[in-house]
Amino acid sequence: MQVGNAYYRVGKDLPSTIPVFPLAGALLLPGGRMPLNIFELRYLQMVDEAIAGSRLIGIIQPSLNGALRVDGEPELCNVGCVGRIISLAESGDGRYLISLQGVCRFRITRELPVKTPFRQCKLAPFLTDLAEDQAASEVDRPALLKAFRAYLQANDLEADWESVSRAENTMLVNALSMMAPYGPAEKQALLEAPDLKARAETLIAITEMALARENEDFGSSLQ
Repeated sequence: MQVGNAYYRVGKDLPSTIPVFPLAGALLLPGGRMPLNIFELRYLQMVDEAIAGSRLIGIIQPSLNGALRVDGEPELCNVGCVGRIISLAESGDGRYLISLQGVCRFRITRELPVKTPFRQCKLAPFLTDLAEDQAASEVDRPALLKAFRAYLQANDLEADWESVSRAENTMLVNALSMMAPYGPAEKQALLEAPDLKARAETLIAITEMALARENEDFGSSLQ
């Protein structure tokens, strides 16, 4: 996979340790782009160090059960996604506006005891993310678009259908997964899906359940 001017083809192309940025409800997927507004001092320092080094940081959710460490920081989910900083702008009031592009998912093997104000972890990358996803051709595109269209209509939302129709399956599934307005548990399920076909099926199932709940709520309000 090429991200910016960098190529990531095998595990050794990635550092074994990266800083991690815990964000509840956030989903970054390989090839996807995520804008971030960085204002907390420790994460400004994290960005500074990443820019001076590999330009890579890990986006990961806090543990879904709300567990905390003894220092009050949240425990982390086991799986996150490595993102490369592909753009950075200073706001003039002390903030960074950055854009990340997803490289590959990773599993935390160990969180390191560090002196930096931000957390750092040893990672095991999902090497299959660095190659073309062979399951992309198996995605049920019509079913995915049907569920997506139904969700938009139910919520009075619109989409750029011309762009959607042009998107190839990998971009389509990952973009819809990242933009879907679902909660942390659903986002984590989409992240951890083993391949693109499974991610598309998960997204369809989550969307259909959301539509069913909305229909039940609507029916209840009429009674």
